[in-house]
Amino acid sequence: MLLALLLFSSVFEALCDSTDGGKAPRILLNDGNTMPVLGLGTFLGFDENGQKEVKENEVELPVLWAVNSGYRLIDTAATYQNEEQIGRGLQKSSVPRENVFIVTKLGVNEQRHVIDSLRASLARLNTSYVDLYLIHFPVAFKPDLSGFDVVDYLDTWKSMEEAKRLGLAKSIGISNFNISQIDRLLANCEIKPAVLQVEVNLNLAQKKLLERAKKDNITVMAYSPFGSLFSKSEIPPPPRKDNPVLVQIANKYGKTTPQIVLRYLIQYGVIPIPKSVRKERVEENINVFDFELTPEEMKKLAEFNKDYKIVLPSFWQDHPYYPFEKKDVPDPDLFKWGQKTE
Repeated sequence: MLLALLLFSSVFEALCDSTDGGKAPRILLNDGNTMPVLGLGTFLGFDENGQKEVKENEVELPVLWAVNSGYRLIDTAATYQNEEQIGRGLQKSSVPRENVFIVTKLGVNEQRHVIDSLRASLARLNTSYVDLYLIHFPVAFKPDLSGFDVVDYLDTWKSMEEAKRLGLAKSIGISNFNISQIDRLLANCEIKPAVLQVEVNLNLAQKKLLERAKKDNITVMAYSPFGSLFSKSEIPPPPRKDNPVLVQIANKYGKTTPQIVLRYLIQYGVIPIPKSVRKERVEENINVFDFELTPEEMKKLAEFNKDYKIVLPSFWQDHPYYPFEKKDVPDPDLFKWGQKTE
């Protein structure tokens, strides 16, 4: 709990006044740029046929709803195949480009061609720069995705640094790196990562990883922020959205249980990026800045942690840079990229 209290204190000390018209305050990154403390996630996940195909307007409209309701951070990736829709959604809003913090990520099959890949993402997003560019995974694949490619992420990072120097990305960072990989990168880089994006939710506190990031003032973004909240399976541990502890706290503040979870994560010191394709849910998720959880409530919610990962691509575990704990997986189809899109 001490870690949570320290993160709670540090994140609110670092918050800057937002002057971009959005609802989320901004936090200062280690490179001097600022970033909103909550954003919109846009990955649609998987179904029985693999990665879900992005339908017409399926991401464009949520992006438009998001910026119109006060979001100023939009998260995407080349792998999500939705950058063009995000670009169109932003164009249709009245919010100036410079007020929106756009995050995209390098594809796992693009690590030998970072600059070219980023330029392609910029073309799809219809912008001359992104605010944050991340290495999506330390794991690399061949360009045609036919199998593993062994690309040292230190070499990839050198190209990421060049992207920042060229002004194509204002900030650069990493995603799904473990502690030893972060240590190795920091020992060999010229520019430190500004951001680490990993799974963090009530089921997965990532305490040691957050402590390591905090040591070098690396800001942590939290994907899959709801964890098992909407799960209909018995496998993930609680809580679900109707959990009595969550309901009691939500009733106290006149909020929903997902809003309580998002507020908890912000006070815990991470930047959640909840995803949704429903207008009312998009608008609801940003309205978490008019109340504050008590230290006692933070402690109670922290007790849900079971170090349980929702996102575990175990069929990648033979790659030398696989970042997660290796496990026996009898059926690769059991892999679930993230929670159900609400």
